[in-house]
Amino acid sequence: MKIDRLLGIITVLLNNERTTARILAERFEVSIRTIHRDIESICNAGIPIITYQGGGGGISIAEGYKLDKSILTSDELGNIIIGLKSIESISDDSKINHLLDKLSLKHEDVISVSNNIFIDLTSFYKTGLSQKISLLREAINNSYEVVFDYFSTKGTSNRCIEPCFVTFKWSAWYVFGYCKLRENFRLFKLNRMNNLKITDMKFFSRNIPPERFNLDNYFQGDEKTITMIIDRSLEYQIVEHYGVDSYEITEDNRIKFSLVYNNHQYAMDVIRSFGDKAYVLSPKSIVEELKANAKNILDMYK
Repeated sequence: MKIDRLLGIITVLLNNERTTARILAERFEVSIRTIHRDIESICNAGIPIITYQGGGGGISIAEGYKLDKSILTSDELGNIIIGLKSIESISDDSKINHLLDKLSLKHEDVISVSNNIFIDLTSFYKTGLSQKISLLREAINNSYEVVFDYFSTKGTSNRCIEPCFVTFKWSAWYVFGYCKLRENFRLFKLNRMNNLKITDMKFFSRNIPPERFNLDNYFQGDEKTITMIIDRSLEYQIVEHYGVDSYEITEDNRIKFSLVYNNHQYAMDVIRSFGDKAYVLSPKSIVEELKANAKNILDMYK
């Protein structure tokens, strides 16, 4: 779009002493004639552009105008760049790189802000993840249904949804949409999706109930508690996932930890991840389930 290009040209001029129409044309992938027309539009908008003729010529913004050149502050620009770089880690969109290039400044204060935080949102599945996000964004922007195979604790099922938005939540990527099978809004983890395809079926946006839109409440239910004793060597895991205030140290230098949960499978996976370094005190039903699991594993290896 022309307005994007004009803003990009202004940004370049604000952060370079002088440039040329040819360099701008190559950077924005347009003709030199288009750049000259853009410069004229910028002048008409009241921004003083100076052109220099000859071998050392070029284009720049009048020096006095540079004293008030901050469309955004250094911190604001730095935060924008950090956000764009995090999106770049999961996006194959060349427009992100192009925008980053336009916003990249030469001033040390901005460079230091933009380079002191690195965010990689890809996990271990960058290639497949980027493709899924691109397909879902296309489907959402054009209001097309998508179909995919979905893997869950109940097995594999084929789903068709009306996608609403893609979100990064709880250290993973999800798509939120209206599931035609369940006839309700659902969250689907992207790494559990396979054979994702955009259909030719259009859909009209539905009103999302507030209680469904609040994703923090999505997995809420009746909370239960499992109390266990854990070897001190696993303290770093407890701190990492639950915080330093989530447990206490016993007299024999072990960890007493209470796991509050509302998803049974999640709780069992957590306990099993501790291996033989955790001992469940209560409830008895969990203890009996763990005994049965251990017996099944032992029988399998006999």
